[in-house]
Amino acid sequence: MHHRKVALVTGASSGIGNAIARSLHRNGVTVYAGARRVDRMNDLDDLGITTVALDVTDADSVEQVVDRIVSETGRIDILVNNAGFGLLGALEDVPIKQALGQFDVNLFGAARLIKSVLPMMRQQHSGRIINITSIDGKVAQPMASWYVASKFALEGLSDTLRLELQPHGIQVAVVEPGSIQSEWADIAATHLHDTSGDGPYAKTATMAAAILVAAKRYASEPQVIARLVDRAALARRPKTRYHAGTGSQILFARRFLSDKTMDRIWRLTGEAAQRITR
Repeated sequence: MHHRKVALVTGASSGIGNAIARSLHRNGVTVYAGARRVDRMNDLDDLGITTVALDVTDADSVEQVVDRIVSETGRIDILVNNAGFGLLGALEDVPIKQALGQFDVNLFGAARLIKSVLPMMRQQHSGRIINITSIDGKVAQPMASWYVASKFALEGLSDTLRLELQPHGIQVAVVEPGSIQSEWADIAATHLHDTSGDGPYAKTATMAAAILVAAKRYASEPQVIARLVDRAALARRPKTRYHAGTGSQILFARRFLSDKTMDRIWRLTGEAAQRITR
């Protein structure tokens, strides 16, 4: 019988996911770290963390990983849905096929993992599901319509799921990162330039790219999010939402400011970012 808590962390090959896997491991949790490229998780292997090939868009891959965890440990206590990416570009410029891919990873990928672990968690009458969203799950920004939509959707899914699972002893929490040091910004900025760097949205795309560059310069370490996940996973009474990281304070402003005021803040931020990054 396995007595330690058992966690599955997705998107663990770098950045936030890697830090989450390390932090849970340090706190005595048996961690399975999943990503499409296992070779990028050798550092986790060296720590004694079990790394597994996992494609969240592939139902068979998801089932195989969860079945292996249950077979080896007899339980699963914590699921951290961290896998995701940012598809940037004007809505008019982004092909619908790419938009569907964005949702397949960021939303349906998380749902596949949740559906797969729930039978075991219901049998245990316990479990924690932690969905990593973003401040963009609450605050919109131009040139990120599909990414923002996927994170808004994951926020809503989490709220609904929390109500469904409470009678089964399963808790659901959301972690909303601000700007965090990772490969995300570089990949997103490149896609933004390729998609909308020319044409009618070029001016707005340039401003959005400047914000990404400036945000990366002042971004927080991934460990700040890992610490929040520790709380969500291990606290006796976890909160329903946590946020941290550069820029996450905007979530407080969003509660009180009008939509038009938020729009002006974005434009002013973009102009300031362009001056900083010149």
